[in-house]
Amino acid sequence: MKGPLSTLKVLDFSTLLPGPFASLLLADMGAEVLRVESPSRLDLVRVLPPHDGGVSASHAYLNRNKRCIALDLKRPEAVAMVKQLVAEYDIILEQFRPGVMDRLGVGYEALKAINPRLIYVSITGYGQSGPNKDRAGHDINYLALAGIASYTGRRETGPLPLGIQAADIAGGSLHGVIGLLAAVIQRQATGQGQQVDISMTDCAFSLHGMAGAGYLAAGVEPAMENQALNGGSFYDYYRTRDGRWFSVGSLEPQFMQQFCTAIARPELATRGLSQRPEDQQALKREIEIEFEKRDFAEWAKVFAGLDACVEPMLNLSEAVEHPQIKARGLVTEVPRTGNTPQAQIACPIKFSAGLPAPQHIGAPLGAHTAEVLAELGYSAEQIDQLKAAKVVA
Repeated sequence: MKGPLSTLKVLDFSTLLPGPFASLLLADMGAEVLRVESPSRLDLVRVLPPHDGGVSASHAYLNRNKRCIALDLKRPEAVAMVKQLVAEYDIILEQFRPGVMDRLGVGYEALKAINPRLIYVSITGYGQSGPNKDRAGHDINYLALAGIASYTGRRETGPLPLGIQAADIAGGSLHGVIGLLAAVIQRQATGQGQQVDISMTDCAFSLHGMAGAGYLAAGVEPAMENQALNGGSFYDYYRTRDGRWFSVGSLEPQFMQQFCTAIARPELATRGLSQRPEDQQALKREIEIEFEKRDFAEWAKVFAGLDACVEPMLNLSEAVEHPQIKARGLVTEVPRTGNTPQAQIACPIKFSAGLPAPQHIGAPLGAHTAEVLAELGYSAEQIDQLKAAKVVA
């Protein structure tokens, strides 16, 4: 079976998380992805614990279904190979700071001259322009600078590191895929490629959604626990008697009535309509008291049959086994050489025509170098010479 992106051929120079997660989605949907890695500068995800069978679980997941070559881009012979490849791999995904690819001789303008249809997606912390473009950063920095961290947390304890990398993935990876596919559609109409500039800070800034609209149009500054959806209302998490948690999102009156009836406090339902912060805080205290009266398992039975926007907070091992997650097939078995298949998170996008089955976990460094060079016309002797000279690995 071919996936919906089977006509796309992507040359992926990215490392760590944002770019590899983007190209994972592309590969899962059928695109041919060829990773280009340095033989001397290790992608840290390759050694990130935990390991399964001697391979980083993160690397095995993020780089499944991708071929991998190792090229020393500081060598002119390796740059020449990239220029050969872009005649066929007409989409590039890269994650270096602005100017690095240009200095290596494989920047957008240099490669566009070879293939005008080239789509060149650059994912960086701050984008290709602006005073911060050359600064180093990580997910936590982009969320802080974009203003998201300023109203994510508790007043008393301050901001908190998120459990996922929201700027990296929701900012860099997902927007990178969106931009790439939009450029592909335009290329189909015009025959021309272009560079797509993805700033993780920009994209995180765009995620403000309702709070951003409220500030820009009405001057309402979001802060911790002062919005309806960030702890400023009863929409929140509540601790059970045994120290577990439940999420309560019963914003609509019909859901709030069911919820309050379930906790044996039906009179609280109308109090959820109040917009006064002090009323919301008082309501939260009443709900906290009720949740503290029973254990997690007891509350789970109470809410299992109710359509009230109340769900238990599951740990990851519980989420994997939840009937909804299992029904949606969100865990898949991925083949690996010499071992039993590895369980991984499946592609979450569903197509009525289906998707191809996963082919393999992330490959060892340079696993496909000889294969790819042979496709470019290099002889076995030439490949051996390039390996001996450490141009490739």
